[in-house]
Order: sequence, then C-alpha cells, then structure tokens
Amino acid sequence: MEKTYNPTSIEQALYQAWEEKGYFKPNGDTSKPSYSIMIPPPNVTGSLHMGHAFQDTIMDTLIRCQRMKGHNTLWQVGTDHAGIATQMLVERKIDAEEGKTKHDYGREAFTDKIWEWKNESGGNITKQLRRLGASVDWDRERFTMDDGFYKAVQEVFVRLYDDDLIYRGKRLVNWDPKLHTAISDLEVENKDKKGHMWHFRYPLADGVKTAEGKDYIVVATTRPETMLGDTGVAVNPEDPRYKDLIGQHVLLPVVNRRIPIVGDEHADMEKGTGCVKITPAHDFNDYEVGKRHNLPMINIFTFDAYIRETAEVFTTKGEPSDAYASTLPENYQGLERFAARKAIVAEFETLGLLEEIKDHDLTIPYGDRGGVVIEPMLTDQWYVRAAPLAEVATQAVEEGEIQFVPKQYENMYFSWMRDIQDWCISRQLWWGHRIPAWYDEQGNVYVGRTEEEVRSKHSIDASVSLTQDDDVLDTWFSSALWTFGTLGWPEQTPELKTFHPTDVLVTGFDIIFFWVARMIMMTMHFMKDENGKPQVPFKTVYVTGLIRDENGDKMSKSKGNVIDPIDMIDGIDLESLVKKRTGNMMQPQLAAKIEKNTRKTFEDGIESYGTDALRFTLAAMASTGRDINWDMKRLEGYRNFCNKLWNASRYVLMNTQEQDCGFATGTELEYSLADKWIESQFELAAQSFNHHIDNYRLDMAANTLYEFIWNQFCDWYLELTKPVLWKGTEAQQRATRRTLITVLEKTLRLAHPVIPYITETIWQSVKPLIEGVDGETIMLQGLPQYNEANFHQEALDDIEWVKSFITSIRNLRAEYDINPGKPLEVILKADTETDASRLEANKQVLISLAKLESIRILEAGEALPACATALVGKSELLIPMAGLIDKEAELERLSKEVAKVQGEIKRIEGKLGNEKFVAKAPEAVVAKEREKLEGYKESLTKLEEQKTTIASL
Repeated sequence: MEKTYNPTSIEQALYQAWEEKGYFKPNGDTSKPSYSIMIPPPNVTGSLHMGHAFQDTIMDTLIRCQRMKGHNTLWQVGTDHAGIATQMLVERKIDAEEGKTKHDYGREAFTDKIWEWKNESGGNITKQLRRLGASVDWDRERFTMDDGFYKAVQEVFVRLYDDDLIYRGKRLVNWDPKLHTAISDLEVENKDKKGHMWHFRYPLADGVKTAEGKDYIVVATTRPETMLGDTGVAVNPEDPRYKDLIGQHVLLPVVNRRIPIVGDEHADMEKGTGCVKITPAHDFNDYEVGKRHNLPMINIFTFDAYIRETAEVFTTKGEPSDAYASTLPENYQGLERFAARKAIVAEFETLGLLEEIKDHDLTIPYGDRGGVVIEPMLTDQWYVRAAPLAEVATQAVEEGEIQFVPKQYENMYFSWMRDIQDWCISRQLWWGHRIPAWYDEQGNVYVGRTEEEVRSKHSIDASVSLTQDDDVLDTWFSSALWTFGTLGWPEQTPELKTFHPTDVLVTGFDIIFFWVARMIMMTMHFMKDENGKPQVPFKTVYVTGLIRDENGDKMSKSKGNVIDPIDMIDGIDLESLVKKRTGNMMQPQLAAKIEKNTRKTFEDGIESYGTDALRFTLAAMASTGRDINWDMKRLEGYRNFCNKLWNASRYVLMNTQEQDCGFATGTELEYSLADKWIESQFELAAQSFNHHIDNYRLDMAANTLYEFIWNQFCDWYLELTKPVLWKGTEAQQRATRRTLITVLEKTLRLAHPVIPYITETIWQSVKPLIEGVDGETIMLQGLPQYNEANFHQEALDDIEWVKSFITSIRNLRAEYDINPGKPLEVILKADTETDASRLEANKQVLISLAKLESIRILEAGEALPACATALVGKSELLIPMAGLIDKEAELERLSKEVAKVQGEIKRIEGKLGNEKFVAKAPEAVVAKEREKLEGYKESLTKLEEQKTTIASL
C-alpha cells in the first residue's frame, strides 16, 4: 500500500476492472433469494446532481449489502428519453449551429437528429454514475425508447384502450404557449409576483337591480383578457347581497353576451366582491364550476396565446355548441394575451365600467422548460381513466403489500389516490413514443400496435387513407412501466420471473404521485402472479429528503448554490467553479451576485475529497425523510476518516506482513484481553450495522462504522496492541497479529457497501495474509453477520474499565497542566476485588498507555499525601501531586480562572435579574442563559476544589 491515501489514483481504474469482470451482474443462482432495485431513470440530457448522488449512494449501499449476502442481485440501470427537455436541447443546438428549426428538418429527420445527439452525447450521466461507484448491471442498461421498451409502451396503450381505460377528449390542460404542448403539474413552476386585481362592473340584464339598488355587480379578476370567454358569474348561495340574483343574467360588456348568474360555493363571500366571473375554457376552477352548472366553454386563444379571430364554443362534454355566437370583437383579434389585457382594461375604463384597480400578490404558473406563463387551454388530448386503477393501487398500500419509509408518506399517497383525476398522457412533441392511433378522413379513430393491425382488425382496405396521431405519450407514461418493462415484458422472460416484484424504490417525495403511484397502478393492472393476483412493482418505497445548501436553501442554478458531486470527488479551482456557475447566465446582475457568493464561500475552490468520502458523508446524513443541509466540514471530516482507516491498515500490514500470524495448524495462540474485546466490539458493530441497513437507517449504519473504526479499532485497539507486540510472548504476539489482520479484514467487508474503493484496495493487500480468504474481489465476499461465538461480555467490561482508567489519567494531566510525557506514580483505592484483579492483569498496558512510572493498590490504613483524584467505576484513582507542578504558578493560574468565571456568573445573574430581559427575550434564549450559568457555577466549584488541593501540597 502507498504511504498516503490518494483516492484519485485508485478509483477510476478500480471501477473499470469491476465492470469489465462482470462483478455487478446477477450471480444467476436462483436457489438463493433474489433482490432487485430499479434505478429511477435520470433524464438522458441530465448530469449528476446532489439528489442523484444521495439516492444512488443509498441504492448502491443496499445492493452491495445484498450481493455480499450471496443473494442473486440486480440493480437495473437506464435513462429516460425526457421528451420536452431533449427536444428543446436539440432544437437549440440546430438553431445555434445551423440556423434551422425542427420544421426545416421535418418530423422524421428531426427525430433522427435527436437520436444522433443521444448516441453521441446522451451518456454523460451514466459516466458520472460510474464515478460514484454505482454497481449497476451495465449489460442490461435500458432506455425508455429502446426497441423493447417501445414494444411494452405500445402494448400497454392498446390494452388500456381495449379495456376502456384510455380515451380521447377535449379538456382543460396546462398549455405551454412557447413549446406548444400540454405539460404536467410537475413541469409547472409557480412564482410569486406583484400584480393587480381589476374590479369590473357587469351590468345586470332585464332591468334587474341588486339589494342595494344598483343595476350592476362588480367582479374582480387578475386576468382581464379572459373575460372575452366568460359564460357565467358565480355568487355564493348563502350571500345575502346576491342570493336573490341567482338565475338572473348580466350583459357581458365588450362582447354583449348574455350570461347567467349561478349559485356556487366556489364564490367566497369574504373574498373580493363576492362575485366571480366564470371562464370555463381558461381557468381550472372555473372549468369545474362550469361543469356543475352546464355552462358552455368558449375558447378565445390560439395555441400561441393570441386572441382568436373566431372563438370555439363547446359544451361541457367538449362537443361543438351553438349556445353562443363564436364572434369576437374585431379590435382584439390577433392580439397577444397581455396586449389584449391592456386594451380590455382601457375599454372598460372608457365605458365607465372600471370600478378600481388594487395591488395584489399573485402566484403565476410558468413552464419550467419554456419559461413563459402557462395558459389553461381546452385541447383534444388522450387520457387514462385513473380511478379504477387507483382503487387497486390504494388497497395495496392499505394492506401493507407496499410499505412507505417513513410511513407518514402513505398519507400523501392516499390523499392523491383517493381524489384522483383522469391523467392526460398526450404531449404535442415530436420526440417520444408516438401514440398508436390512426384517423381516417372522417376523423374516426382506430387504435392498434401498427397501421397493418388497425386495417386488419377493422377491415379497412388500402383505398382508405389513414393518418397516425401526431402526439407522443407523456414521459411519465412510459416510465410508469419501468419495473416490468425493463425486464422484458410483455414477454414472460426469466428475468421477469426472478426479479419482479422488485424490493425497494428509492425516490423523493415530490414524485410520489407523478411516478410512484402511476408505477403501482400500471404494474398491478398488467402484472399478475400465477394465481392471477395483481403484483406490486416494489415492496418498499424509501422516500429521501432533499439535499439543501449549508443555509437550508434549495439548491438551484439561479441561486448559484449548486454543488456538483464530481467537483467534490475530483476538486475544482475557484476560477473554474465561478465560470461553471455563471458562464451561461443571461442576467449580469445575478451572475455578479453568484460570483461574489461563490468567491466568499469557496475561497480556494473545492478540494479533491474522493468518492468514498462523499458517499460516507451522504450515508451519514441519510436520516429517513428529512431534508439535509449540506456541510463541507462533514465531508472534510469523513475524508479524514478514510485517511484514518488507510493509516490504521498500514500499521496492521506493517506488523503482520512476513510475520507469523498464527494460521498454521497447531500453532500456540494466547489471545489478550484486548484481542477478545475488539472481537466483541466488532460483533456488536456487525449486528448494529445490519439492523440499521435492514431498517433503511443508513445514517445510523454509517455512524456504527465510524464509531467502531475510528474510536474502537484505530484509537484504542491499535494502542492496546503495542505493549503485546513490543513485549509479549511469541504466542501472545501471534494471537494479536492474527486478531489485527482478521478483524481488519472483517471490518473492510462491513464497510465496503458504503466506501467501496478504499475497502477493495486495502482488502487486496490484506487477503494474502489470511488463510482461507480467497476470491478476486471484496464485493463478492460475505457481509459479516453477528457471531455469538466471538462475543465476550467479560472482555468488554474489563477493557471499558481499562479505557476509563487511562482516560482519567489523561484528563487529570490536562486538568492540572501536567506534561503528557511525565511518568506518574498512581495509586488505586480499589472498591472491589474485581477492580484490583483488573489492575494486576492489565498493569503493563496501563503503565504503557497512561505513561506511568508505577501503579499499585492502596494498602489498608495507609496515610496519603495530597492527591489529585478521579473515579474509575466505584474505585478511586489517586495521583500524589508533590513535585509534579509549580505550586505558586498553578495557584496564580487558578486564581485568574476563578476571577474570570466569577465575572461571567455575575454578568449572567445580572441579565437574568433584569425583568425586561426575562419578559421580552425568547424562552429558548432565557433557558440558554440559565444553562450557561449552571455550567459556570460547576466550573467554579471544580476550580475551588483544585485550588484547595494545590494549596495543601
């Protein structure tokens, strides 16, 4: 082993060897339990971010544990075609490089261009996964548009359509006017903005007046332009101001449309004017009100969000209607929506119908890809009837077939599933799974796997022209098939039989509905066991928290607080980091702010920490369900931990290589108390580690490793071995060498799932020294389990006493400022025979590690000089102080300390005696001050005792 731990020199070459030798594949032994995890497929356009690194570390730790248990494991890898993101990326690319649009290419040539990009540049995130040490089966890598997955998606669509669970209808969707496609709620980014609320007068028809004698009512709106599509006004049926108007009409200004006043609880009596304009074609709440009262829907916008020349009028079922004229005022036709807003407000003012304008805080929906305001739009889309699918999927969680960790996320799941709406699955894109539906010239729709199948099934001859639907399926639709589509379905493959249902899904709470719930619905509809019972996609859903920055803020490029995991692995200089964070920013002020914060936070850039330190940090922070504030100091601390393990291993190897480690048959071995103690500590660590992994508490599993490796093995056991290795008999030395190397080897195996690179590297040097340890890689060795035969409670108790003794000596040296290397005379006033025996049995170790001149048991009736004392259990440890310190200098030092502490006590007592402070300060602040006061008083008592002891010398 190299003298210095250098992760960059071992990691990439080691991973390449692992992959080439096929260690990540299933072992194929179907007699052993199978265990599988499906990686949430990252976008093919993406790069590794902290969320990926966090979840992938968790999954890799779990899969490595199961692989080491000998289970037949599969960690399925793959990427998502990411419809909108990928199409936008390639559109920008051809615009920048060629000055062309997708329409210049045409659909087929443009999709060929995307495939070309995917094959050349779409593998960035999979390369980064390798850097993280992810032990996925690369030979089984899937893509959500590969041939096999395409077949699965087509099959699911056709079967759902045949089961009357997919239909086409005209409904309201989130529409992106820039990208010209429907988008999901997850792709909508709500932004808080300062805006206005316009109050308009709507004249009452037929000479009707309000209770106050007015011939108009006032409606309030934040989107004046939509009034061109109003088909009603809602008032609360309990509102005394307006309930007599229900059933009456208003004459809609500007368009002179006669529309009804309806009673609906959507109208809040306490909010605004109590009158709400209803535009069913352009507002989701209004859409529901319109359905309840059978109000027609009038679409006034083009797909670009411009005012149409002629409106579209539909019934609540989305069928054409002649309930209202389709004409729109000529002066608004062709106006962009926000220009139309200004013009309508101006016309209302001219007509004397603008009551007032108020400032108003708004939450405005933006498309996260297109970056423009989303418009609710009536469009023809394909939908899945979700309720029947949700019923079975909900029951699976209710009955415990699927467990959520933490359990509280079941409530989030249930709240969505028990009030589920039909799912819009079509997108107006060119990149994606094209919908397998064809139309004849009369607009009749036919669904099938191919055009040939459609013609055959419906007896349509070649003289009839068929055109395939231009839309593609929502990316979430194809990814909902991930657990079974990746295993070869609809073919009944051996992999499907072996690895489905999968064991655990590791994901974030934000996609429980968009992905997790839809996977459960789809899987349980299409996957059945041999008895016909619906099969779940996974048995456990482990929901992780978010990785936030050190201030608790969500990481985002716009804030400039994103940290690239690869930068922490490899390191990056400050100038490169600044350029990386600000290079593509269009806003100079924001770029300057981010640059300033980056230079302040990372004065010297980011050091290279290596993959293992990053993984250990992520694991140690993985408390279930909680968000995590990233802390570079913890990363530094866990790199030090890796260094500690490396250096400890070098100590072990230096003391065991080319030495007799007692493996020969018949060799005499005399194990020390410390040897038995470290074996026992290891068994407890193995038991604890496995328990925490089984319960998805990776934070506690990592802490178990840290405590055992750093505190027990490195800090204590290695020190306890030195007296034996220097002065013990041959039998004792052989036993200690054997314990050193075997416990290290087991420790490396226990830690391997979390820190794979360093443990494999050290293990390769340790393996030749241990008889019976063979195999090419640590990852296929057994994961240590608790072995009662190696557990010695007495050894644990005895060494804890020894540790307490040594720690007490060290504390007394620090307390009395005694040179750490000065030999001391120590006397033990033993409380029991057991403590006296412990002293005799461990005298050499105590003298060596506590740096003592002598140690003895206090005799009965023996007179003692002034001593410093400490308790070891119930026994008393005594150090005669004469000659150890400069009495006068020490008394002077202690007097200064006393005065300082007394000053602090006086200051805090004064603060707590101030009634205004106690009354106004937060309770936590007052409690903290009281706690500090008690601490100072304890310190004062100890200092006074020390002064008394020193003065008596």
